[in-house]
Amino acid sequence: MSRLSIRSLAVSILWLLVATFGHTMAVAEGPLVTTVAPADVNFDEAKLAKIDELVAAALENKQLPGCVVVIGRAGKVVLKKAYGNKRLQPTLEPMTTDTVFDLASLTKPIATATSAMILLDQKKIALDDPIAKYLPELAAKDDAPTIEHLLTHTAGYIADNNISDYQNGREVAIEKLNGQKLRTKPGKQFVYSDVCFMLLGLVVEKASGEPLDQFAKKNIFEKLGMQETGYLPSDELKLRAAPTTMRDGKWIQGEVHDPRSHLLGGVAGHAGLFSTADDLAIYASAMLKHGTLGDASLMSDATWKEMLTPREVFSSSRGSERRAQTRCLGWDHATGFSSNAPSGRSGLAIGHGGFTGTAMWIDPELDLFVIFLSNRVHPDGSGSVNRLAGEIGTVAVEAMRK
Repeated sequence: MSRLSIRSLAVSILWLLVATFGHTMAVAEGPLVTTVAPADVNFDEAKLAKIDELVAAALENKQLPGCVVVIGRAGKVVLKKAYGNKRLQPTLEPMTTDTVFDLASLTKPIATATSAMILLDQKKIALDDPIAKYLPELAAKDDAPTIEHLLTHTAGYIADNNISDYQNGREVAIEKLNGQKLRTKPGKQFVYSDVCFMLLGLVVEKASGEPLDQFAKKNIFEKLGMQETGYLPSDELKLRAAPTTMRDGKWIQGEVHDPRSHLLGGVAGHAGLFSTADDLAIYASAMLKHGTLGDASLMSDATWKEMLTPREVFSSSRGSERRAQTRCLGWDHATGFSSNAPSGRSGLAIGHGGFTGTAMWIDPELDLFVIFLSNRVHPDGSGSVNRLAGEIGTVAVEAMRK
């Protein structure tokens, strides 16, 4: 039996276990996630203390100015802690647990992919729909990349088109996006691509008849009670935001760091979302429970399962160099981008990272989520946190009493 077949069998068995036992620990009543003592959900609190040591070492090595870490199980938060500073220049400002973060590429799964799955549930799109059905001006329409290809970064597009394509307004930028040629045949090669998710954001807008930010707000964030999550944060949220780098001689704070999203007006399928630790704990808890939290439901159980089912992707289009990896719809599963993932996670775990220094992993089989939020790019873009985020997640897994 091949390695992939063994993995597929293992995942199928895990789905059965989750279906049978996954609801033995109920989520919190109401829209918010509650905080409990680690022992209440079978965590070893002493082992969790190692996280303090890991973050202290990273701060000492100047890998980041500060961060917020949240660990939860069964819809309960067992650890929520702020470390270090959220601002180093021009003056020091301590990190707080209610800091607002630029999520960068966490936008992809949380806003864009989740919106797409909701539209799938509403039968407004299908995974095998050619994207030209919604974007008829697409240059690559004859090659027929599908919505699933966009969700798995296998459509054949490059990672990013030139920044100059975005410097003459949103309308021209969208024309340039639609004009992108495919580099490989759809389904042939996995290339992590902002272009894929910018196009997916446009598909969401066409299929829903609403701007991406408004559709996500109404169908995800408001539904779950995530009151401090969205694109284009309010002035009050901007004041609590962690700054990133400088742009045009000013610190970027509460405005998207990603240059392409910025030139698109702050709303795009690949970047632009802002959130807090508390709100992401709400989202993660809902995803642990098949897309539901309390009375709120994002999607059907079948659609949730579709989203979390691993797909085989290949890192190269050339025969002898083709290496099998796995992605879920909008989420990482096991690829070269998984350095921020916990060791010991189950075959059902999904996660993603963001350029600004963010990461989140959700494991339905372990009933565990790990959220790591930092502004590692502050002040000069030189921070590095992927390994730290993965180590923190590993501690969380090891601290669980099975």
